[in-house]
Amino acid sequence: MEPMRLNKYLAHCGVCSRRDADKLIERGEVLVNGQRAEQGQIVSLTDRVTVSGRPAAGLRETVVLAFYKPYGVTCTERDVHAETKVSDLVDYPVRVTYAGRLDKDSEGLLLLTNDGDLIQGMMKGANRHEKEYVVQVDREITADFLKKMSGGLYLEELGITTRKCRVTKKEKDVFQVTLTQGVNRQIKRMCAACGYRVKRLKRIRVMHVTLGALKPGQFRELGREDIKKLYQDCGLTKQADSWK
Repeated sequence: MEPMRLNKYLAHCGVCSRRDADKLIERGEVLVNGQRAEQGQIVSLTDRVTVSGRPAAGLRETVVLAFYKPYGVTCTERDVHAETKVSDLVDYPVRVTYAGRLDKDSEGLLLLTNDGDLIQGMMKGANRHEKEYVVQVDREITADFLKKMSGGLYLEELGITTRKCRVTKKEKDVFQVTLTQGVNRQIKRMCAACGYRVKRLKRIRVMHVTLGALKPGQFRELGREDIKKLYQDCGLTKQADSWK
């Protein structure tokens, strides 16, 4: 283990998120070698870290899950009013967090992991990671619609123009689209700009990982080669090398 910030260490141990770790540190509930921890403190493998009097477990090996988020499930860790959260459906012994949300009324592939650096790498817009969706709209898809969607659309409410993307008609009212950016509710906003309304949206791929045969509510663990490729594609070379 290379020296790292204490909040990151606690997150990697599965204790809590980095944000919650900062709160624990601020409240004085975290000790390093018997002394009250400080924000931004660096720790190494030789340090003894305790949280509320209990030793923090050692660093966990990276876990990545491919999860089929069903329609109606909310991507949140803090909204107490959400009827069903992702964490309610994923019964896994290691604390994992999703990389990239899906709206409550959308479904499909979510990647969940216990590595915050990997989450940041997957979500970084500058990396242009591909995400693929199957979308059903409220009326027949035309050639003009496909041209507008693929060529980049100006979204007035956000003041941005979307990146060019691949769009293919699959059925009368169904198309497949591959995006390389993560604008909030992007596909729905793009469709609305073309005068269409999204009836159903399902994500089927994130980077090289596909939904596969998963059914709503199911998840599978990614193997070593898949995790290594995620690290490589996110530019996390040190982590990738550790998975040789």
